Amino acid sequence: MKKEIASFKVNDRAHEVLITPNMTLSELLREHLGLTGTKNACGAGECGSCTVLVDGKPILSCSTLAIAVQDKEILCIEGLSRGPELHSLQEAFIDAGAIQCGFCTPGMIMTAKAMLEGNPNPTRDQVKEGLGGNICRCTGYVKIIDAVMGAADTLSKGGK
Repeated sequence: MKKEIASFKVNDRAHEVLITPNMTLSELLREHLGLTGTKNACGAGECGSCTVLVDGKPILSCSTLAIAVQDKEILCIEGLSRGPELHSLQEAFIDAGAIQCGFCTPGMIMTAKAMLEGNPNPTRDQVKEGLGGNICRCTGYVKIIDAVMGAADTLSKGGK
C-alpha cells in the first residue's frame, strides 16, 4: 500500500508521520504518536470513546481518515492538561466520581469540552443531549452529568 508523509498538529505540537490512505485518526494518535488516551472501543463510530476535537469540533477518530485532518488543529485528552495542572473538566470528573473503568472518559470529556465552548451555561437536559453520542456502561450517566455541570460552573467563574 502506498505511504506518504503527512503533517499534523496535535496538542499544539507539529508532527510529520508516514501514513497509508486507510489509516484512521485513532490509529495515528495511538500507534504512531503514542497518545493512547483516545480509546477505540467499537471501531464503528457508535460509542464516542474515540472522540477528539478537530478545529474545535468533536469528531470520531475511529471513523475519520488521518489524511482528512492533515494540517488541522487536533486536540485529544492528553492536550487538555498543562503539566500537572488538570483541566477543569478532568478535575470535575474525578471530584464527581464520574470515572469507573475510564474507557469512555476521554471521549466524554472531549465532547463536553466542545459543548461547553459553544454553551458555557448548559442545563442538565442540554448536557444529556450534548453527550448523547457517548456511551458509558459503568456509571449510569448521573455522575458524568454532575461532572459536566460542575465544570461549567468552575469555567464560568474563570477556571481552566
